[in-house]
Amino acid sequence: MPATYENFSSVSQTPRIRICGRNKNNLMKKRNIALLAAAFAATIAVTVVVMNVSSGEKRVREQVEHRYTVADPQFVRVMGVLLGPALVGGNRVETLLNGDRIFPSMLQAIRSATKTITFETYIYWSGEIGKAFAEALSERARNGVRVHVILDWVGSQKMDEDALAAMRKAGVEIEQYHPPGWYTINRMNNRTHRKLLVVDGRIGFTGGVGIADKWSGNGQDAEHWRDTHYRIEGPAVAQMQATFTDNWTKTTGRILHTEDYFPPLKPVGSQYAQVFQSSVEGGAESMHLMYLLSIAAATRTIHLSMAYFAPDEAALQTLVDAVKRGVKVQLILPGPISDAQLVQSSSRAKWGELLGLGAEIHQYQPTMFHCKVLVVDGLWTSVGSTNFDSRSFRLNDEANLNVYDKDLAARQIADFENDLKKSRRVTYEEWASRPWHEKLREHAASLLDAQL
Repeated sequence: MPATYENFSSVSQTPRIRICGRNKNNLMKKRNIALLAAAFAATIAVTVVVMNVSSGEKRVREQVEHRYTVADPQFVRVMGVLLGPALVGGNRVETLLNGDRIFPSMLQAIRSATKTITFETYIYWSGEIGKAFAEALSERARNGVRVHVILDWVGSQKMDEDALAAMRKAGVEIEQYHPPGWYTINRMNNRTHRKLLVVDGRIGFTGGVGIADKWSGNGQDAEHWRDTHYRIEGPAVAQMQATFTDNWTKTTGRILHTEDYFPPLKPVGSQYAQVFQSSVEGGAESMHLMYLLSIAAATRTIHLSMAYFAPDEAALQTLVDAVKRGVKVQLILPGPISDAQLVQSSSRAKWGELLGLGAEIHQYQPTMFHCKVLVVDGLWTSVGSTNFDSRSFRLNDEANLNVYDKDLAARQIADFENDLKKSRRVTYEEWASRPWHEKLREHAASLLDAQL
């Protein structure tokens, strides 16, 4: 017979019932506490996800209509007044292809610094390139140059702690952007994706490269990525410095505002340019809108080289509308070698209408294609850190160099044509006939677009 209360004698029955009752109550209390704790933890987890997925702003949901061309003065007015700092003349922009040209130019500028260096980047990893930059920055700091560095906490996780310690010991001021903590729980998904270097307030660099060996070489194989960076001199460098100072002030509470950081800048060239920035705090939709307005103004050609292409509905529709009004739209995207297969899957799910209307989509074959270059009508060029996806448009801090100049645009188109020779065009028929399991994977990936 099973052991029950009825099995005990009348002498021992009463006290044993009381003892078991207390145990039962204690167990129920512990169970309730555990359930409350689990519910609380789940609530916190959901709150974190919601706070980080949403930028807290209204999203641009409709495409921007074609109202004027890139050549129309209205376009320049809108870019300078509605969205960002004014385009200023007197600049000289140099295009640098791949690490063999990019890193020597950046390091030479750092080694020439006499007063200040400001440097902000997303990726900074250990390796030969990381070591070269650490040594150059440290050497300048030891010689009295004020060196300020902002590293994204997520993007710099592969950096050697010894290198950080050595740089700090040399006098380099290093700040990590949004390290994890209870007081930054609502910002853990907001990263600085900006890639900025300013030397003495006079020479600036921006583009797609991170500080890692992956960007070394000349894009010759899978271990050496294809990318483009830009060196700029002239009045627009002050706007780049202001973009760095924006995050330096947010991170440290200190303002860099003396002449060593913002010297008077005379014209050195003929190009009109602006350094355009976006952030969650300062208007995350501004970069998104800049791209939409640029595409909507196109009348002849759009050349888009893009490392991560996962457009939202408004951005995709703006491209579709451009094709429908007769604009030749050509895209170069990563091919078989990619560091973000999830983004690539989400991207492919969106190609159908563009391909069906006649837009050209090409996939770069030799290595990872990490460029971020938009050229409209051979006149307007936008380059920098921004990808054509929701993460760049709404979650990250980004910065682009926009240049209104035919010569620079012609150079970008020439580079585009050279990259086309190393790319494979995707046809609509190929896209439509892909296997069902690829379509399923792409649909599943597209559900995560807000985080891609």
